[in-house]
Amino acid sequence: MKKVLVAGATGYLGRFVAQAYKDAGYWVRILVRSREKAADLVEKVDEVFVGQATDPNTLKGVCRDIDLVFSSLGVTRQRDGLGYWDVDYLANHNLLQQAGKHKVGKFVFVSVLNPQKLRHLDIVAAREMFISELRLTGMDYTVLRPTGFFSDVAEFFKMAAKGRVYLLGDGQARVNPIHGADLAKVCVQNSTAGCKVVDVGGPEIYTYEKIARLALKKAGRPAKIIRLPRWLPRLLAGFVGVFSNRAFNLVSFMSIVMQNDYVGPKAGEHSLTDFFDELSSGKEAADATLPLAGGVTTKGGSAMSSVVSGLNPESRSGSRAVIN
Repeated sequence: MKKVLVAGATGYLGRFVAQAYKDAGYWVRILVRSREKAADLVEKVDEVFVGQATDPNTLKGVCRDIDLVFSSLGVTRQRDGLGYWDVDYLANHNLLQQAGKHKVGKFVFVSVLNPQKLRHLDIVAAREMFISELRLTGMDYTVLRPTGFFSDVAEFFKMAAKGRVYLLGDGQARVNPIHGADLAKVCVQNSTAGCKVVDVGGPEIYTYEKIARLALKKAGRPAKIIRLPRWLPRLLAGFVGVFSNRAFNLVSFMSIVMQNDYVGPKAGEHSLTDFFDELSSGKEAADATLPLAGGVTTKGGSAMSSVVSGLNPESRSGSRAVIN
């Protein structure tokens, strides 16, 4: 039986990944910062390792007897001095050092689709720097590049529930977000030997306007959409960048992602329509609000949830560091 270490198991994507490996017959160890945070996972996996990925002294033995490492570690919101280079790069670097020490055969990592458009931003550059390092190790690897997650577009439903949705520009940029369970299956399928980069999206392609209208419909609200001018994020980024590197990165990421197509090869079977139905009934509420670090999470995957939230003037979530 092959053994896998899942780093980021308490995040939206990581929970699905841990379960997918278990369902595929793997022995599963998860890396968490506290056993309390993983209380609902203890009975679902084989072993829980408590450690802080940004502190290599707490990681000794985390990869012992492990055949495969999966990581979706990344920062979605900052506090206490933790930044993108501390987590998205350094935490994964520390994990890679342990993997090399224990001769792990494969490393699976989640980044973002089309990074060439975003590499000037720390939020992406830190993850891409880690990927460059991973490639130099000689270890087999898979880099997953998702378009975005269902949990990211849950922010549209939150706005819709309040009666209005904010879009950037005409809202005609396209995206095919993927459900965490579907991406987890893609992850397991691409955990075999060899080195590969896998671009991936969900089974349905939407414009942001279509997502907004679907969210409003499922929330039972009139179609009230507020369109913000395209130049606004650039102006805002220049202003907030004087005070906050995090804010500059998120606003700049928003400006690029929501004005360009992010469409990947189709995979999975989950429907965004069904996902919004589940949100309206409360079934997906808990998972949908979890930030990702995979696909850059921004949350991930993906920073998109923070990006979309930034369009909503009514959003007032507190800033915090989340390493998923």
